[in-house]
Amino acid sequence: MKDYEIKTGCDRGLCHQAIGRQDRQLNTYDWLADVPGNTDDTDLVEVQFKHTRKGYYHNVNNLELKKGDIVAVEANPGHDIGVVTLTGRLVKLQIKKANLKSSEEIRRIYRIARPVDMEKFREAKSREHATMIESRQIAKNLGLKMKIGDVEYQGDCNKAIFYYIADERVDFRQLIKDLAAAFHVRIEMKQIGARQEAGRIGGTGPCGRELCCATWMKNFVSVGTSSARFQDISLNPQKLAGMCAKLKCCLNYEVDNYVEASRRLPSRDIVLQTLDADYYYFKADILAGLVTYSTDKNMAVNLETITAERARQIIELNRKGEKPESLEADGQNKTPQGPVDLATQENIARFDRAKKKKKKKKPSVDKAKVQEPKAKVQEPKAKSQEPRAKSQEPRAKNQEPKAKS
Repeated sequence: MKDYEIKTGCDRGLCHQAIGRQDRQLNTYDWLADVPGNTDDTDLVEVQFKHTRKGYYHNVNNLELKKGDIVAVEANPGHDIGVVTLTGRLVKLQIKKANLKSSEEIRRIYRIARPVDMEKFREAKSREHATMIESRQIAKNLGLKMKIGDVEYQGDCNKAIFYYIADERVDFRQLIKDLAAAFHVRIEMKQIGARQEAGRIGGTGPCGRELCCATWMKNFVSVGTSSARFQDISLNPQKLAGMCAKLKCCLNYEVDNYVEASRRLPSRDIVLQTLDADYYYFKADILAGLVTYSTDKNMAVNLETITAERARQIIELNRKGEKPESLEADGQNKTPQGPVDLATQENIARFDRAKKKKKKKKPSVDKAKVQEPKAKVQEPKAKSQEPRAKSQEPRAKNQEPKAKS
């Protein structure tokens, strides 16, 4: 049986650098990976660096690259170290998504990373945290209204990217001079938003899981309050905001299903007319297809819940000038029952009641039968004392000659 090992360092294949904290986010699924000739169509390769920063490069040396390989790529100046995340035809689609139009923006892949490259890369990564703390102090001394959220060193330690957040425009020309004098590297400033900062720092969301932007999301899609309206969620800023103080990205996950399901529901402006009264739209369970109507336009009075199909039937009858006797079909309640909450069936305070300990009943046995064996046991004890008395007599005889001597 062949042994499989997880390769480390600059070896080929899956490596611990490719699944570490900075690169553990899920990437684009290559569903064309097993198609013959997938990598022969293009020499473009997608390479990922720290967190969500990606780049696209030409494999000019025709290296046999696979997902997870650590490569040295062209940078300005020097070279950078990254992990291959995608190869083949899908890279062309990713380039269109990134809006890279000019071919000058696509650089080259030099080689697969060597042990010397990896040593320098680890040295660069070890300096990032201390550089971030010191750069924050430098910005504070200059009185700049900005926050440096992260620092990323290039693989050859010749360049450092400072990611900052600022609400207003910041003049950081003097800051660049001070940072270059302090760290002796080329400085590049990049402004990021609150969502990007949350993705780089990480954290736990209100759902109890790690933030989506810190685990698998790569591109941030704009989120609007319309997503909450489609899902009939109350517009409460405290509940709709995430860790980044912006609208939660998960509001867009199910909005398409809600939009499709809401098309099956009747319009909110339509009034259902029956022989009893007129019913106005009150609320709806979009996914279940249930609509609740009230006899008052502004208050919850005589609420009746029916299915969307029954509501359409009543609307068609009203258009023909007919009015049913009630909202329910044929006078019977055909509304499907919802899930039953088992906690409401009994009083929860039952757990607070003190449990009475039941006394165990002893089996009834005749006292005479119990005492008889006790008396029988005592008789052999009396007999056992007699040999002890006899054994003392020879001891007394043995003591007499001692007294005579």
